Amino acid sequence: MLLTVMFVLSSLPIVSAKNGKLDKKLKLGIEVLLSEQKELIKGKRVGVITNSTGVDKKLTSIVDLLYNDNEIELTALYGPEHGVRGSVQAGEYVEFYLDDITGLPVYSLYGQTRKPTSEMLEKIDVLLFDIQDVGSRFYTYIYTMAYAMEAAKEKGIPIIVLDRPNPLTGSKVDGTVLDMKYASFVGNYSIPLRHGMTVGELAQLFNREFKIGAGLTVVKMKGWKRDMYYDDTSLPFVLPSPNMPTLDTAIVYSGSALFEGTNISEGRGTTKPFELIGAPFINRTDLAQRLNALKLPGVMFRAASFIPANSKFANQLSHGVQIHITDRKKFQSFETGLHMMKIVHDLYPDQFQFQAANRAGISFFDQLVGNGWIRQGIEEGRSVKDMKKQWEKELDEFKKIRSQYLLYE
Repeated sequence: MLLTVMFVLSSLPIVSAKNGKLDKKLKLGIEVLLSEQKELIKGKRVGVITNSTGVDKKLTSIVDLLYNDNEIELTALYGPEHGVRGSVQAGEYVEFYLDDITGLPVYSLYGQTRKPTSEMLEKIDVLLFDIQDVGSRFYTYIYTMAYAMEAAKEKGIPIIVLDRPNPLTGSKVDGTVLDMKYASFVGNYSIPLRHGMTVGELAQLFNREFKIGAGLTVVKMKGWKRDMYYDDTSLPFVLPSPNMPTLDTAIVYSGSALFEGTNISEGRGTTKPFELIGAPFINRTDLAQRLNALKLPGVMFRAASFIPANSKFANQLSHGVQIHITDRKKFQSFETGLHMMKIVHDLYPDQFQFQAANRAGISFFDQLVGNGWIRQGIEEGRSVKDMKKQWEKELDEFKKIRSQYLLYE
């Protein structure tokens, strides 16, 4: 998920709640399931794919909610990248283990396989998915969900997706639509970088448009509106992965994470991952001035220096900018990320590098952006404005498809 950890997480989540009050009208999928639709799982052996974000409004884990419910037989857990309790570093393979609280078996979906095997599903009758997404195509949890849907279909068991908010709202769609020639675990379906959908809506789209055909049920939220950012919900924010500590991180992520595909630091190993961008060879003042001169909507850039604790340029003084969002409704994350990329590329042609292409001529940057023509355009000197005309055309057809699967007003 491009999120190499910057420190060892404690077991306590980082949380925040707007005005310190929880909205009683909003009910998450897990809460609706247990209060209104428990018949979906009563009398069945239940397996759950979840992580540290799979909690109710009171921050109780779905694992503990189900395990302590006398009417439910929880038999197996499945962990994505970072594990069920969110304690595993990014990119590290996770092997089979026993949950330290419940003693239940935890099968890894980020180890030797990313898709549940038939043996992993042997002792369950129904599979639940409950993980918080961040609204960007290259965040891998949505593909863990899709693989689980495939496995459930093959095993002949139902899968239930417990819906959660899109923290970036469900109203804005932006960025390039993935060309399936560039499909990977950081982009496995033809959706835009900012898809504007909840996990439940995506599950329905994946199931039908990409012909998974699983026995899918989506347990909808109550009280969520499409124009809500995460902090509009009053829900506590639990970091979905080690380098996604705040909502601001999620807002900039679909643009600044493109630097993952280059030799420029995207701020991992600092306290501001994806908000700090830089390298030892960059002139921070010059870069900030050039970016601010563009007068991009909803954003300002501060000249900054930092020393990453790990990842690129670990323990080396790096220079660049910090992204400061001034108006998140106007801010264009993907477009901003490309402007940053192009200026750094043009300022430092001898030092800047995209990650090397594989034998098929595809670089990791191509997989992130979802095509090969953006990288080529940057290298050939095309303007972002010119490239934007091309990717906006790609969005039209997706928006038509997307409209069929929206569950909320």
